[in-house]
Amino acid sequence: MKFLLKYFQEIKLGKAILWCYLIWYIVVVYFYFDPSLKIWGNAIGISAVIGTGLLLSVSAGKTGARDNWQTFRLYLMPFCVSSFSALIKDQEFIVFISPKIPETLISVFSCTVFLVGIFVIKLVRNKII
Repeated sequence: MKFLLKYFQEIKLGKAILWCYLIWYIVVVYFYFDPSLKIWGNAIGISAVIGTGLLLSVSAGKTGARDNWQTFRLYLMPFCVSSFSALIKDQEFIVFISPKIPETLISVFSCTVFLVGIFVIKLVRNKII
């Protein structure tokens, strides 16, 4: 638990936004989940190809230890993008926004709660320490 508090106390805006992307993705998967192996198999394949390309592009010529979280994200993002795209196909989304207002509100609310939570952690931890 202390690790999470420390992580969220030190999180930068860019990574907080990436967490909001993940939250948005999870909400969409919740509402539009399709158990089709084709969707998830294609997403894994795209993740492997694009993730490897991204990994090569950020580590070209560098030696030493890799950032495991960065590597995980480089493979997770193509997986999420390709599966998200397949799940919302023919669902009348406007770019990434659901045409159903309650679904969009749940996504926005979830991200807002997450960001407020980070703000409170930073506020409390900075006053205590």
